[in-house]
Amino acid sequence: AAMRAKAGHPKPFNMKYLGIGNEDLIGDVFMERYLFLLNGVRKAHPEITVVGTVGPFWEGSDYEYGWRAAKDNNIAIVDEHYYNSPGWYFNHRDFYDNYDRNGTKVYLGEWASKGNNVSNALVEAAYLTNVERNADVVVMSSYAPLLAKEGHTNWNPDLIYFNNTEIKPTANYYVQRAFGQNGGDEYVASDITVDYSATGNNKPLIGDIANRIDKSVVVDSKTGDVIVKIVSMLPKEAVVTVNLGEELVKHNISGKAQLSLLAAPQQPDRSRAWAVNEASRIDVSKEFNVTLPAYSFAVVRISK
Repeated sequence: AAMRAKAGHPKPFNMKYLGIGNEDLIGDVFMERYLFLLNGVRKAHPEITVVGTVGPFWEGSDYEYGWRAAKDNNIAIVDEHYYNSPGWYFNHRDFYDNYDRNGTKVYLGEWASKGNNVSNALVEAAYLTNVERNADVVVMSSYAPLLAKEGHTNWNPDLIYFNNTEIKPTANYYVQRAFGQNGGDEYVASDITVDYSATGNNKPLIGDIANRIDKSVVVDSKTGDVIVKIVSMLPKEAVVTVNLGEELVKHNISGKAQLSLLAAPQQPDRSRAWAVNEASRIDVSKEFNVTLPAYSFAVVRISK
């Protein structure tokens, strides 16, 4: 506090969270020192929430020991880290579905698929729709290292690259920005169907087609906006019908909404830039259609 005041900030920062530990090897010696610090912070600053650690991976002894210690010591939040292949994220979109809804919460503090291609960004968007669905468990999320100077990096992937004259946001960045600017505080159950052949005859999502469409519907209580995010990992255009369900009847949804669309080029596994980044207006109601290009991510923001 004295150093803070000397540096020109005499008032407290009103810190809400304090992380103790980072990707540690978690054993008895670590826990002895950890609990010493944890209990010291709790005694001196009970208003601060301590964020615990569960090691550097999504599985293994450190992960298991860290989670057991968090539950045994009533640690409110733990910091999970994992960097995995796009295939891992695609096949683990239910990762938080079976977590304890009433126990220690998760700060997904470091995560990314391994790469900066559009295909990476798409699967990360799909994963985030499922993180939003489990927002009662995952209370915060932040991406891999944020800034990297070209030619001087020691980590891959990073979110924004730069040199002495240019700033180069990645495809992954635009996904993170879309979720950051279109968050909500209430998740709403909804249904979608898709006309894969674009013939106008919608059928329920089934099989591989169903597995390549992800969506999230949230409400921002501050603005009253309803926000629909849809990720299509299908290789061709699809018409998606969104049914917002009975929970949103009170919002009297009708009229125009803003559609923001990120679409992939022909080879999303090779391109590092979106082919389309535009906003338009579409008609919406309790049930409405969105036309999605191949390999795309759409945000529909419905304002009162």
